Amino acid sequence: MYDWLDYKWFLPAALRGFDWENEWILYLIPFVPLLFVFRWLLFIKFRQKLEVAFFEKQLPSDPTALLRHVPKIFLSLFIALILVALARPQQTNELVEQWTEGIEIVLALDISESMLIEDFKPNRLEAAKEIATNFIKGRFQDRIGIVVFSGDAYSLAPLTSDYELLYRYIDDISHRLIQKGGTAIGNALGVATNRMRESKTKSKVIILLSDGSNNAGSLDPMTAAKLARAFNCKVYTIAVGKDGEVPIRDQFGQAHYINNTLDETTLREIAQIGEGRFFRASSNQALADIFNTIDNLEKSEIKENRFKDTQDFYYIYLIWGIIFFLIWLLTKNTFMHNALED
Repeated sequence: MYDWLDYKWFLPAALRGFDWENEWILYLIPFVPLLFVFRWLLFIKFRQKLEVAFFEKQLPSDPTALLRHVPKIFLSLFIALILVALARPQQTNELVEQWTEGIEIVLALDISESMLIEDFKPNRLEAAKEIATNFIKGRFQDRIGIVVFSGDAYSLAPLTSDYELLYRYIDDISHRLIQKGGTAIGNALGVATNRMRESKTKSKVIILLSDGSNNAGSLDPMTAAKLARAFNCKVYTIAVGKDGEVPIRDQFGQAHYINNTLDETTLREIAQIGEGRFFRASSNQALADIFNTIDNLEKSEIKENRFKDTQDFYYIYLIWGIIFFLIWLLTKNTFMHNALED
């Protein structure tokens, strides 16, 4: 309760550390001395005068005469401190609580042999792996899983927020993980949906990347898309590859060209049923742009609560102002006060 007695409240560091509710009032403080100058000018102009002649030797100089200025000092301090109090010095402590409603994302990646075609650098599969890694790096507390498929599909990585683990899984992806040839898009959607069917997360997303048409598997892609939507999974589909002559290497590392055609119809219909979007990528940069677009469309919702604790310190300066006012009143009854000036 005696904290107001501490001199620290008058130090420049303490004054700079305040938030001022009415900061403009502080600009009036330099004008306080002008009040006394103005009062003195009025006193000189309108006071009653009595001309008395003295010899110079009869007017001795007494240092105690300077004490008559002491009451003015106390009155000035009183006014200045009242102005400081009116400016409302405060300190505010703000507590911010943040939490994230994460998204669950399953990346369904085609690893069939056609993903080794080199119309992407170094090939479709490696380009997809690199861009998928960059996509994961841009997420925040989302749970991400990985499904790989060719002639069949299986879950490579469960839904997890351990991104370092996901990077290792992606590095290990190879077209040799599944021996059965073909492209089982329906099965891939089914496995991805199965990963999220029991989740209570509001936002669930499947990103399916393929360069071929559905020619394997036991589950029809349209049925799988309807099943995904029934479990509130939004489906984005990405068709990768160029049409026409594209380079590929055989088992001996020799490059030759094959004629490539891409059936977009199935992937478009899946995206439409899954209430997502269809994308076509014909280069590394186009694929990166697509993942950036999906990244912007599916952002985690970050919520925050802000708590402000504001403490006023005007009372400290008000107390000191009252003290100086009382001292000024006491000096009016002493020899330091000139009654003729009132």
